[in-house]
Amino acid sequence: MSHPTWSQYADLAQHGLEHYFGAPAPQLLNNTYPAGDNEVFNYWWLAHAIDARLDAYARTGDPAWLDSARAIEANLRERNGDQLFNDYFDDMLWYALALVRLHDASGEQRYLDDARAIHAHVHRHGWNDTLGWSLAWRTQQLDYKNTPANGPFVILSARLFELAPDPELLGLAQMSFDWLTRTMVGPDGFVEDGINRLGDGAVDRQWRFSYNQGLYIGAALALTSATSLDLVPLATRTALAALDALAPDGVIAREGSGGDEGLFKGVLYRYLGLLIDRLDAADPDRARLVEFVRVSTDALVASATDPTSTTPVPLLASDDWRVRVEPPVYYSTQLSAIMALELRAAIENDAA
Repeated sequence: MSHPTWSQYADLAQHGLEHYFGAPAPQLLNNTYPAGDNEVFNYWWLAHAIDARLDAYARTGDPAWLDSARAIEANLRERNGDQLFNDYFDDMLWYALALVRLHDASGEQRYLDDARAIHAHVHRHGWNDTLGWSLAWRTQQLDYKNTPANGPFVILSARLFELAPDPELLGLAQMSFDWLTRTMVGPDGFVEDGINRLGDGAVDRQWRFSYNQGLYIGAALALTSATSLDLVPLATRTALAALDALAPDGVIAREGSGGDEGLFKGVLYRYLGLLIDRLDAADPDRARLVEFVRVSTDALVASATDPTSTTPVPLLASDDWRVRVEPPVYYSTQLSAIMALELRAAIENDAA
């Protein structure tokens, strides 16, 4: 049997989401495979599941993927008590970013209206001058600031500005990005997680997560698109620092015990893809980033597929792509695999 194409591998990962994690309404997706404890409602995982389906729609144009994105969005809203908001500003911003993409793909105004409502809510309740003007992580801890909240706030503010120019949006994006650069980014470009979590003003340097790197890259690129600034060099520096620190052998190791951590590397791949698109084809930094995507997704496929199988089987990913998958697996982990394989498919389709 010939090997699947990278688009087919992306399809196998996408189909793995409902094949392994699918559940009757209103659950829609079990938190783990095999199904176990579904007590926790993972609002922000569902936001990324919307994005994952929109990736498939962008690649294929198949309206079934857009319908799936709509269904996941409706499920998130229903399970959140028919409300947009929760207590975590980063969670709401992920949802809003997915809503903007859903509006772009469907043309439905209601999704953009909801994204704007989330931005206004987050700004009203989470924006303050503790440790410098920036966004807090959650309503119960307004003096704790971090990259997971400020990164998507920059991206959403900049994207909403591009859709309807409002100087306040651009000012917020710029202030939040400046705070990130000043407070969370080290001399080599590596991005730390947060500051003042315990009320002591300390930076959490022990948490070296891939998604913080992706968020800073995404923030720099979003602000570049919305302004005359060129922040691509800052994004590139952080991307290379992330590869040096987190993937010395070409694959990002498991970043925790599963759950939320399973989604972290998917965020990095999402924004690495935007950076690769920005860089010149002859740029050696671009070549290094593309090589990282190829090496790591080769490992992902090798660990998640059965080479003896004679028929394609939906792909189930592990947290560490260097080892065979051993259930239980969280669907957050599956989402990271989908995002990485969608990026690999885009790279190979562009190169063909």
